[in-house]
Amino acid sequence: MSAELDSSKIIRVERIIAAPRDLVFEAFSDAKHLDAWWGPDGFTNETHEMDFSVGGLWRYTMHGADGKAWPNWIRYTEISAPSRIAYDHGGELGEPAHFVGIITFEELAQKTRVAITLVFETTQARDATVEFGAVAGGGQTLAKLERYVLGRQKPSA
Repeated sequence: MSAELDSSKIIRVERIIAAPRDLVFEAFSDAKHLDAWWGPDGFTNETHEMDFSVGGLWRYTMHGADGKAWPNWIRYTEISAPSRIAYDHGGELGEPAHFVGIITFEELAQKTRVAITLVFETTQARDATVEFGAVAGGGQTLAKLERYVLGRQKPSA
């Protein structure tokens, strides 16, 4: 699908994590996991509801270190375990999605390449999100995912 995407309308961040793909995918599938790591440094999550199924809704609030609350919703449009999740992502319930998200999980011999691609309607919307710090925030989010997943791995015998 990436061949079809207009690079002026996307943001993509990725990270290789030294953990099996199933374990990395699982960290996206349940609010107890997501609340532990989702979001940039200095942010915490509060999940209000989560239905991890196609058509299901994850509604949560991100709390910034400055005390600001950021409402978010994700509506899952595709879940192909353990390789891909696609979703619409917005702010307040009832308003249209800000972007489409696509998360892929590529198995690399006991490691996993996680790539998050955000697809915007316009270049201006993408540029505004970049200016807001989304690229650095995405990198921080994937670093938090890595720490979380590595902390959940069982030690090798």
